[in-house]
Amino acid sequence: VKESLWYKSLPPYRKIHYIDAFSKKWTSNFGLGSLGLRSMWFYMKKVNQLLRESAYDLIYFSTTQFPVTILGRYWKAKFGIPYIIDFQAPWHTDYSKNKPKHQRPPKYWFSYRLNKYLEPVALKNVDGIISVSDAYIETLKERYPHLNSVPSRTITFGAYEHDFELVHQQQVQPTAILSKDFLNLVYIGRGGADMHKAIHILFTAFKRGLEDAPDLFARFKMYFIGTSYASKGKGVPTISPVASKYGLEAFVVEQTDRIPFYQGILSLQMADGLIVPGSDHSSYTASKIYPYILAEKPLLGIFHPLSSVVSIIKECNAGSMITLQSSKDIAYQNLITFLQNVVAKNKPVTNWDAFSLYTAKEMTRRQCEIFDEVVNKLKND
Repeated sequence: VKESLWYKSLPPYRKIHYIDAFSKKWTSNFGLGSLGLRSMWFYMKKVNQLLRESAYDLIYFSTTQFPVTILGRYWKAKFGIPYIIDFQAPWHTDYSKNKPKHQRPPKYWFSYRLNKYLEPVALKNVDGIISVSDAYIETLKERYPHLNSVPSRTITFGAYEHDFELVHQQQVQPTAILSKDFLNLVYIGRGGADMHKAIHILFTAFKRGLEDAPDLFARFKMYFIGTSYASKGKGVPTISPVASKYGLEAFVVEQTDRIPFYQGILSLQMADGLIVPGSDHSSYTASKIYPYILAEKPLLGIFHPLSSVVSIIKECNAGSMITLQSSKDIAYQNLITFLQNVVAKNKPVTNWDAFSLYTAKEMTRRQCEIFDEVVNKLKND
């Protein structure tokens, strides 16, 4: 860990505590692989020790290992310390409930029931909530009415320019192999059935372009990298099967294995153009859009019209946008304009003043606001 770039990116004044977790080799015999569940006992022991030894004002959970957050209720009861949960993604959701089995996440039956049980436990006495999406905060308030009296904020991950500097300082080596014979369009992030609407729009327009303007479109190859959360070599492709239906196998490459964060940034910098398909869910935020903007490459987003990404890209003049409600003709024309910008190497004329609202510094300031609000509320009560 100490040799990782992530570790080197941390400020020197930070204090890090390390804990253990039950071995997955042992727990997998019981079908239990979740890191959150495997580490919960060790979290409880370590934090109990810290809270006994020193005075703390607040406990802040910011993780997608949501089961750990139920400990906030336990620590509040035991030590009287308020806690905030940051929902980096939805926890319990019915989104996949009516989907075909093959479109559901792995171990859906178990995880759905576990999440349905644990979420209300964690939220019963929570003192504040943060989410990357306004829509998800509203969903939580509808589900748990007592949250209407709890401080809340919509705060996404912040853009951190230092990550790009670190890539160059540490001479990060590429892990993604791009073509020398094509102009490379790159997407790094998860795939999934909820992105198929965006992918269909992209591939429909691209196939049309190969027929109507082959001199332009045949110059490109699209790379979808890190599309699965599964362990290395075990990911199930969700993009390339769609490409096959459109006859685009020669123009689409999907790599399900994820790549390290800083290699991902380097891949964005090495690309000729960037494409970002989004979910068909309106609350999908995709904070990963910020590194795409910071890469300063021609950028094309395909998102639900109510996604915050649409307004972010438009406000910052950071790239082109197609929504899931765009007509086929509009999608096609926007794709042509984007590809022409890639060929001409036209960088977006990004409004960096508008973008400053989404930097890590600004997001941290907003986090501290709700921290203060929760702590002061407890003192006044």
